[in-house]
Amino acid sequence: MANIRKVAFQMDHVSSINISGDSTFAMALEAQARGYALYHYTPDRLTMRDGKIFAAVEALTVRDEKGNHFTLGERERVDLSEMDVIMLRQDPPFDMGYITYTHLLERLHPKTLVVNDPAWVRNSPEKIFVTEFADLMPPTLITCDIGEIARFREELGDIILKPLYGNGGAGVFHSARDDRNFSSLLEMFQQMYHREPFIAQGYLPAVRKGDKRILLVNGEAVGAINRVPAEHDSRSNMHVGGRAEATELTTREKEICARIGPALRERGFLFVGIDVIGDYMTEINVTSPTGIREVKKFGGADVAALLWDAIEAKRG
Repeated sequence: MANIRKVAFQMDHVSSINISGDSTFAMALEAQARGYALYHYTPDRLTMRDGKIFAAVEALTVRDEKGNHFTLGERERVDLSEMDVIMLRQDPPFDMGYITYTHLLERLHPKTLVVNDPAWVRNSPEKIFVTEFADLMPPTLITCDIGEIARFREELGDIILKPLYGNGGAGVFHSARDDRNFSSLLEMFQQMYHREPFIAQGYLPAVRKGDKRILLVNGEAVGAINRVPAEHDSRSNMHVGGRAEATELTTREKEICARIGPALRERGFLFVGIDVIGDYMTEINVTSPTGIREVKKFGGADVAALLWDAIEAKRG
């Protein structure tokens, strides 16, 4: 076993998670099975004092039992440099709070291994990082210029419009060429995200057959699930009604993973989830990717075990 003793999870409160589909919980179960001491804290408990990073943590024990999945110890203030590994796992939004936390954690990394590397998380927003591979994407526009968006829809017809820093399918709209609500939709986006650009992409009819989530550990594809949207929804996210099903990687998807793998390794991204619709990649998720439990449920790899193998190899 690598020299790992203490692992801290920076996450949304453990009481709030749905363990049947929560990847952070799967990571915690595997770490506990390997004999690591687990600690839990929410990001609002991070503190910098005179250049040192502290957090109010609680010892964490996890159980794969719905309604009885965790026990927390007494809260104590600790110097996070005492941890061997910190799992950066709170959910987006990717806002200034999230960015600030990456700056704080950067003071610890790599002596304390932060997964994923906080500097590269900060510099690789999911919907922007993916544009480094423009030839693997559908037509994509990032702007807050209403005229540009109107021209984009006129050219392509059906488009998907979504917030640039959103997550989980929130604020995702399918707008057809004859959508009479288009102007109102743009006005709403301007009001809600008035200081941020938003993203438009060509609508991919293949989404009706599913939006595939592919998981990569240290740049290598290790598992996938297909997420099929509900009949009257264009979003495939499972918490908004999408249905998960078993799947295999196509030749095209293997090519996509091979293309992006070196860039993921260069950035220290040990755990990543990409979204693929048909022949096109739409996002590279580096903040808090999900899908571990679903992959295993449908007979795929134990991705949590593969991830901890990679972390142990990184720690040496």
